[in-house]
Amino acid sequence: MTQRAILCPRCRRLIGSDEAFCSWCGTKRSSAWWQAVGWARGALGGDWLIRAIISVNIGIYILSLIFSNHSGSSLNLFGMFSPSDNSLLLLGATGTIPIERYGRVWTLLAANYLHGGLLHILFNMLALRQIAPSVIQEYGTSRMFVIYTLGGVCGYIVSYLAGVPFTIGASAAVCGLIGALLYYGRSRGGAYGTAVYREVSGWVISLAIFGLIIPGINNWAHGGGIVGGVVLGMLLGYGDNKPESSGHTVLAMICAAATILALIWGVVTTVMLKLG
Repeated sequence: MTQRAILCPRCRRLIGSDEAFCSWCGTKRSSAWWQAVGWARGALGGDWLIRAIISVNIGIYILSLIFSNHSGSSLNLFGMFSPSDNSLLLLGATGTIPIERYGRVWTLLAANYLHGGLLHILFNMLALRQIAPSVIQEYGTSRMFVIYTLGGVCGYIVSYLAGVPFTIGASAAVCGLIGALLYYGRSRGGAYGTAVYREVSGWVISLAIFGLIIPGINNWAHGGGIVGGVVLGMLLGYGDNKPESSGHTVLAMICAAATILALIWGVVTTVMLKLG
């Protein structure tokens, strides 16, 4: 019987009907059933985390709009969906002003979940939705969240050291994921690794172009996030050379707890100031 083209159980790319192995990652087309099931379980297990991150971002964005003091006369199509600077500052915007003037070091975490407008959060969440599954596939769910969290922190530390006074957005954390995939592609090598590296390099080039032509983009945070992601990818390892361990899970839980505390602190202090 003539065999048909199928999706590779490892990298999910198309294996031709005349190919015994995937030309991208080298996986045999007749891989054991548990390999395919394991990949699917990992993808499903990670999808809830991506949805959770997006949901938290949307929730904090809605709160930032609620806490904003927009006057009715100044509202317009774009201003209506742009939180005020005061609201963002209270909820956890980072930079030299929040950190040096108010001692808000925790904003290095919280700022990754704040956005300045509808298009801002839309673009960042679409990028996350596209990149995160690949990171989960190669690094696992726990390591993805660690890279996302600490990559964002690295980006904002670099931004702070560069003297950026006020900044927000998930793009630094997303750039951490991009950096981890860059490291994976270069480290793994082969047809599949090279393909990953080339594809992710396109994201880096696009970020650089947008950063040069669009005002207000925090290129320091983007660059810091990418570098942080490369370093984290190297330190944490990826699935091909180091299986995910309980240590990675514990580290992810610490990142989650720290993030939740930072966000809750921002919301609680904002509510207290608004009421008092």
